[in-house]
Amino acid sequence: MTNMNVVLGVFLSLFTIFAILGFGASRWRKGNLNNLSEWALAGRRLGPYLAWFLVGGDLYTAYTFIAVPSAEYAKGSIYLFATPYVMTTFAIAIVAMASLWKMSRKNNYITGVDFVRDRFKSRWLAMLIAATGIIAELPYIALQIVGMKAVLEIIFVQYFSNYLFVSEIALLISFIVLSAFTFWSGLRGAALTAVMKDAIILISVVVVVIAVPLSIHGGFSTAFAKAKAESHMFTGVETLLPKLTNAYISLFILSALTLYFYPHAINGVLSAKNVRTVRLSSALLPMYGVGLFLLTLFGVLIFAVPDALNLVRTTGNGALVVPALLIYTMPPWFVGFALLGIFIGGLVPAAVMAISQSNLLVRNIIKEFKKDLKPETETRIVKWATVVFKFLALGFVFALGSSDTYAISLQLLGGVFIAQTLPAILLGLYQKNLNKNGLLAGWFVGMIAGIYLMLQANHFAVLKTALGNTPFGLLYIAASSLAINLFVVYVWTYVARIVGHRQLPTGVKAGE
Repeated sequence: MTNMNVVLGVFLSLFTIFAILGFGASRWRKGNLNNLSEWALAGRRLGPYLAWFLVGGDLYTAYTFIAVPSAEYAKGSIYLFATPYVMTTFAIAIVAMASLWKMSRKNNYITGVDFVRDRFKSRWLAMLIAATGIIAELPYIALQIVGMKAVLEIIFVQYFSNYLFVSEIALLISFIVLSAFTFWSGLRGAALTAVMKDAIILISVVVVVIAVPLSIHGGFSTAFAKAKAESHMFTGVETLLPKLTNAYISLFILSALTLYFYPHAINGVLSAKNVRTVRLSSALLPMYGVGLFLLTLFGVLIFAVPDALNLVRTTGNGALVVPALLIYTMPPWFVGFALLGIFIGGLVPAAVMAISQSNLLVRNIIKEFKKDLKPETETRIVKWATVVFKFLALGFVFALGSSDTYAISLQLLGGVFIAQTLPAILLGLYQKNLNKNGLLAGWFVGMIAGIYLMLQANHFAVLKTALGNTPFGLLYIAASSLAINLFVVYVWTYVARIVGHRQLPTGVKAGE
């Protein structure tokens, strides 16, 4: 067991630097932080490399270090879907996000829903898409908190008998610090701390994926041999079970489609200074996917480190897979360094997610009822709303209790919701003739189907899967519910077009 005093000392020292950087960011590239574009989008002045760090900070989160290896440990190779999805989503971003950025800069949009409101001239569609984004971010923030709790638990388990309670207190203090500097610095604070966070994570990934297998006699061969003896890895260890092929494909395709359409991802994109920045930063981001693949395999490596495996089983918390491996294989100073990277890997995205939620709440819901909201008042409400959303997610995780190996299902649940916004946002970029009432109906039917299928797949109990039975075998529920949504949208649009033609006087075309 490593020297936890050194681990804690390094962790706290680096967290102090993180907090100072977050508060000091308000002075970087000074602007009027009472202006929402300056506070929430950093003045739309981020260059390609800073945008790369920020968007990478948004998307390469505690999900990477905690949830994916944990799920691999619990269920097996199905969760390697994260690798092709992360690689594919950036290709989608290069095309779609560049188009959205151009429209947003031209029309001064702050959110993706601003575009939907303008494109389809429907306040109700805009408000429903905004509400969907707000709700979808909550389980994603909760996932970051699950990862952060795992880090604190692995540190405090050596010091306190009631380490879960102490971890929650430490997490609460960390969120107070995060809320304070986000309120003070806005997206600038998230952008600069993302640089620190990504630098630590990238170094940690390179070192860990080399050092840990080398520390195990037989490396991956030994780990896979021991993992194959574990009956609970029922989706396969070295290869995926054939019956799960459609599940794997639907998970990676729908996850790739939805990731950049989360409000926090759009928020990061719209902060870029030009379209070249969007394309270049997106093109660089697949570098993160390489590390994600290797980190996923930590869910297998842990079977070759008995002490780490015993700790995970003793606590009953699969989220401790990577922290436990670090503790038992790396020197203490590096453990503190890497654990801080994982910890702020949850804090930084949580900040951007809360900012994006608050933008949607004020810009696309409150302002629909109060058109004369002054810019300064709008910004002030957004700032306070970020605090509320962070602590709503924190309270949700505290109420949930000790996290298990199914934390990744939180993110997949959010993906089911975000999938229902794709017809309005993604297709809306390229198809102007979609019927707004059809989009409303499609959203409603898709959401009802998604929620029902999720509840049914989990037997109306604790969320443990996002896969549902279909005539095509197991599929990610986001795929099934989106298919229903699209069917309604296109049928409604087609029927409305025919009816519109019939009602027009002779010689007049629809749309004139």
